[in-house]
Amino acid sequence: MKRVFLFFTLLIVGYSQSQVLEPVKWATSVNKVSNTDYELIATATIDKGWHLYSQNVPEDGPIPTTFSYNNKETFLLKGKTIEGEGHTIDDPVFGMRIKFFENKAVFKQIVSFKGDYKTVEGIVEFMVCDDTRCLPPTEVDLVFTLDNESSTSQEKVSHINKIDNNSVNHQLYGISSKDLEKADVTCGDEFNQTQSKANQENGSLWSIFGLGFLGGLLALLTPCVFPMIPLTVSFFTKKGRHEKGSGVSKALLYGFFIFAVYILLSVPFHLLDSVNPDILNEISTNVWLNVVFFAIFLFFAFSFFGYYELTLPSSWTNKTTKGENVGGIVGVFFMALTLAIVSFSCTGPILGSLLAGSLTADGGAWQLTAGMAGFGVSLGLPFALFAMFPNMMNALPKSGGWLNTTKVILGFLELALAFKFLSNADLVQHWGILKIEPFLIIWIIVFAGLALYLFGKIKFPHDSPLKKLSFLRIAGGVLVAAFAIYLASGFRVNKQTNTFTSLTLLSGLAPPVGYSFLYPNDCPNNLECFKDLKTGIAYAKKVNKPIILDFTGYACVNCRKMEEHVWSVKNIDNYLRNDYVLISLYVDDKKELPVNEQVLVNRINGGTRKLENYGHKWANFQTQFFQTNSQPYYVLLNSDGTKVLNQPIGYTPNEDDYANFLECGLEVFKENITE
Repeated sequence: MKRVFLFFTLLIVGYSQSQVLEPVKWATSVNKVSNTDYELIATATIDKGWHLYSQNVPEDGPIPTTFSYNNKETFLLKGKTIEGEGHTIDDPVFGMRIKFFENKAVFKQIVSFKGDYKTVEGIVEFMVCDDTRCLPPTEVDLVFTLDNESSTSQEKVSHINKIDNNSVNHQLYGISSKDLEKADVTCGDEFNQTQSKANQENGSLWSIFGLGFLGGLLALLTPCVFPMIPLTVSFFTKKGRHEKGSGVSKALLYGFFIFAVYILLSVPFHLLDSVNPDILNEISTNVWLNVVFFAIFLFFAFSFFGYYELTLPSSWTNKTTKGENVGGIVGVFFMALTLAIVSFSCTGPILGSLLAGSLTADGGAWQLTAGMAGFGVSLGLPFALFAMFPNMMNALPKSGGWLNTTKVILGFLELALAFKFLSNADLVQHWGILKIEPFLIIWIIVFAGLALYLFGKIKFPHDSPLKKLSFLRIAGGVLVAAFAIYLASGFRVNKQTNTFTSLTLLSGLAPPVGYSFLYPNDCPNNLECFKDLKTGIAYAKKVNKPIILDFTGYACVNCRKMEEHVWSVKNIDNYLRNDYVLISLYVDDKKELPVNEQVLVNRINGGTRKLENYGHKWANFQTQFFQTNSQPYYVLLNSDGTKVLNQPIGYTPNEDDYANFLECGLEVFKENITE
């Protein structure tokens, strides 16, 4: 079930990669409180889908919204800045509860004046994110006019002498935007990112449908569902005697109702999604919810092992059974509902897996619907066929111990997946408990236990006496034992990366190999990287290799996804490790700049700002040189950093597309050398 849990993004990158985004507009107004006191009001209008962080964010969290004021000698601040109500979530990146605003945020500050006054000048620093990227910290100048008139989108008009951008850029970066030659090359195999994203979305939903279908087939082979087949045949045979000519249509209707019952289970999650499009994502990023899923999956596992049964209230079954006697379409529906309720002790854990997998993936409600649809089809279709053709029952195997064996196997799978959720919580909270080493050891023990069970060395409460091993048990035991050995191969050290070997089959399930007790690493995938532009360019000149500029952020979720799921692919890793010089520039780095680099620069959309930390420096570099401010953002340059090799790109989860991007830049670089 690995792909159920892979992180998958449904959002389109589109045009935002080639423009400077300004998702927050600020307006100011003033209310007179008394002869000396005024209330300064700053109102943020936030574009749909974007989040503005609160003033109060725990240490090591994202950049909070912060207000500061000039000409303080003329007034006194009374109390703290008050902010409106927002939303509070458990953030997966920082592992802490964080408050944010959407659509609109209002901040109010009372000030008391000492003498003559006309205006108050202030600065607001803030950070915004949407579901695909975070923008670097931004500062906006505000002017509060104390004449009780509102001012819209007030930004202070700078009276500072005109700044020479080229001179400042040379000082900061060694090159100026005027010197940078932009790409005029389009490789033949460069891609349409939007189309690629849409194709991936469709492919992912079909994959989830397939996994749900497989889950339904597994449920069909459990002791709770399989015995329902003769009951179905008996029900429709009896009905057929009294209602001639309608057997086939009612059998098809029966299959459809089984399908519909499971589809209906996903409807409430769509209603939640319509109220707040981010709610499923907020649920999935809650660290304690992952701990709850861990406990639930343990509970499911021991239920499958036979230590207790999961059942719904008997009154539910009694009511649906009475409904079967109504006859007609209503009777068929209640027969389908009875099947769903009676078989819950076996289908519940499988459906729980689909639910948990959907909530911990970005697809949310639509992934859940796709999984439920697959599950409903795989259960509804065979029951409809048996209802139409009762004689097919003769070809079925007899009930027996093999049904309980199937159930126990599912128990081992549930046990393994339980530790996936505990691993999620551990990564988010930085507990450092379930790193790659203990995770692999636990999974090896679980699947070694499953192999011993299949070979008859372990027994559970409802197992029948095993007289001899069947071919299927032996073959299954061999395959599971081989998988346990495969898991053990994850402890091989990759000498090239100096990390444990990443296991393809555990992608998205196991912790990253860099999250390790024995082989931790700093740069992604233990690549060689530079976090300073001039140092990186100097090295690129020395080795005569092209540069990949990685505009990233510590709070950038999609940056981590790219590093963990795309950069780790063999051919992409080879490009990054051998053919390019990687320069990662963190636009939210709060480390203070040296005094000589704390300079005033022109904003690309007007006004000025002072660069005070490295995040300011790299964010300014990105906007001044590439007219964009979203991350991740990847730019390929020649070795001296003066020429863009091809069209820069943003978040690109398709590994083939990203490999084409790197190959294109390398081809252009080599062509320029030979010219």
